[in-house]
Amino acid sequence: MKEELKKYIKENMVIEKTFFAKAAYSFARSASEEDTAINYGDSNINQFIESNHDNSNFQTILFNYIDERNLKDSDVYNKVHLDRRLFSKIRNDKEYHPSKETVLLLGISLELNEKEILKLLESASYSLPKNNYYDLIMRFCFINKVYNINKINDLLEEYHCKLLSV
Repeated sequence: MKEELKKYIKENMVIEKTFFAKAAYSFARSASEEDTAINYGDSNINQFIESNHDNSNFQTILFNYIDERNLKDSDVYNKVHLDRRLFSKIRNDKEYHPSKETVLLLGISLELNEKEILKLLESASYSLPKNNYYDLIMRFCFINKVYNINKINDLLEEYHCKLLSV
């Protein structure tokens, strides 16, 4: 498994742009956005937001996955040692925003595939970019159906990454 991970990382790691290239891009983009805001005014931004807003929220997507798999809530949070009170907060508070690790743990518990975990992460405003070991390892695990937290932590430890809570 570790050799497969090394190969996956080598093939998929994206090196970030240099600091100066990022700064130049950021400056040009913010200047362009400023011009757009001036030219289009408030009404167009509201129209843009309304036509591009995605109503699929984290809570809805998560509980759809749980229902599709015919699981009880306790099956989900116990499998990855999530606190029952935290899970209750996720279920009952539509405004609750979970940590990225919590979303990943829920994905592991539900044994999501890569497409499903990316959708769940996106619904909570997270992603798995290909520019760091932690996210690549997590993506690798969902692609290769590695759902055992101890095995995942072994892979994370191999690359000196923060381990998942257990």
